[in-house]
Amino acid sequence: MVEWTHLPGLSPYADTLAAMEARAAAIASGDAPEAVWLLEHPALYTAGTSAKAADLTDPDRFPVFQTGRGGQYTYHGPGQRVAYVMMDLNRRTPDVRCFVRAMENWVIAALAEFNVKGEIRQGRVGVWVPRPDKPRQADGSMAEDKIAAIGVKLRKWVSFHGLSINVEPDLGHFSGIVPCGIRDHGVTSLVDLGLPVTLADVDAALMATFPRYFPEGGLQPNGGAACPV
Repeated sequence: MVEWTHLPGLSPYADTLAAMEARAAAIASGDAPEAVWLLEHPALYTAGTSAKAADLTDPDRFPVFQTGRGGQYTYHGPGQRVAYVMMDLNRRTPDVRCFVRAMENWVIAALAEFNVKGEIRQGRVGVWVPRPDKPRQADGSMAEDKIAAIGVKLRKWVSFHGLSINVEPDLGHFSGIVPCGIRDHGVTSLVDLGLPVTLADVDAALMATFPRYFPEGGLQPNGGAACPV
C-alpha cells in the first residue's frame, strides 16, 4: 500500500531531498512502503541532469540546487504543489518510459477534475494547456503553456523526485530560468486560468485519480492498458 504524507509549511529543499533519498533506499531494501509526499518548497530553482548554464538567466534571484533528476531547470515555490513519488518499479513494471507516461496521464486526469484539458507533447515531458485566448505562435499554431513539470530519477528501480503542478505560484518567478529549456512556450497555473482552486483541492484530485494509473502492484500508463505504452 502506498503511504501518503502531507508536509505542512514550506519544506527546505536540501533536507527534503536527503529524506526522500533515504526513503527510496528503504523502499529498495524492503524496509518501508512506497510513498507519495505532497508539499511546497520556498522559492528556488532546481537543475536536472540536462540543464544548460545559459538557461539560468538570473542566477542570483533564488537559491539554485543541482539534482539528480532528469530534465533541465525548473522553479519551485509557494502555491505550487510538489508531489514526490517513490515507487518500486521492480514490483510494478521496470520501465522508465511507461512510468513517466503514467505520471503525465495521472496529472491530466487530476486536471480534468477541474475541467482543465491537459495534453502531452512529443519531445516535451510534462503537461501542457492550449491557450486559445493568447496570440498564435509564429508558425500559426495555437499558443500553449506548461502547467505541470515532471522529473524523476530511479535507483535500484525505485523512483524519486516526481512532479509539480502550478496551482497559484507567482508565475513571474519562472522568468529567472528557461523552464525545462523551452523558450517558445510559457507557463500557467490553475488560478491563472481563472479557476479558484486550492492546494487542498489538487491534493484531493491527485489522490482520487492515482489508483487509475498506479493500481496496487501495477503500472497502467493509460489508465487501463498495461505497459508498453
